[in-house]
Amino acid sequence: MTPAHIGVVIPARDEEELLPRCLASVAAACQALEPHVRVSVVVVLDSCADGSAAAAAGAALEQGLELHLLETAAGNVGAARAEGAAAALELGAGWIASTDADTVVPACWLQMQVNLASAGYGMVLGTVVPDARDLDAEHLALWQARHTLGEGHPHVHGANLGFSAAAYRSAGGFKPGSTGEDVDLASRVKAAAIPWIATDWIRAVTSGRLTGRAPAGFSGYLRGLLK
Repeated sequence: MTPAHIGVVIPARDEEELLPRCLASVAAACQALEPHVRVSVVVVLDSCADGSAAAAAGAALEQGLELHLLETAAGNVGAARAEGAAAALELGAGWIASTDADTVVPACWLQMQVNLASAGYGMVLGTVVPDARDLDAEHLALWQARHTLGEGHPHVHGANLGFSAAAYRSAGGFKPGSTGEDVDLASRVKAAAIPWIATDWIRAVTSGRLTGRAPAGFSGYLRGLLK
């Protein structure tokens, strides 16, 4: 079924510097969409102590986004993503696209997910690459040597993940946790025999920083490459 309403869910903790860039990329993806598709952007401010709220509001106003800000003290990305997804569903979204505040999505990000949803897929697993400007040559070479980014890739990233409302509800939604909530949800969607696809056509770029917000998340993986 072709979704007429997409909810974009973005958890954020102290991301005032990177949120505007993320939201600008989401706005570009909205502009590339078929005109009849509504997009609601839900930014979940989890235990923020900086100016993330103002940065998100300012960027959304500048980019013309329908923004919904949630504040939570959950303290973990799984719970924050779950709260964002719940808000998107309450708004009536039939499809949810998940990314992170330190990530830039491609212009085709939402339209490709609409196309795949229309083709019958209930979950879309996209790829993520680190921002090469944040890594030294050795780190970047090690990362590239260990990752296959073609069609049918084996990766799951909360920073580049889409699913139907029906698939999400059927799988039981995101579970609280400081990391791995994306892999856990994807595993349950697959176990429920819901059609899914892993594609490199919607490759996103995420921060290559070595100190991130999730203890064992993308930044932790990058730190471990040199061990």
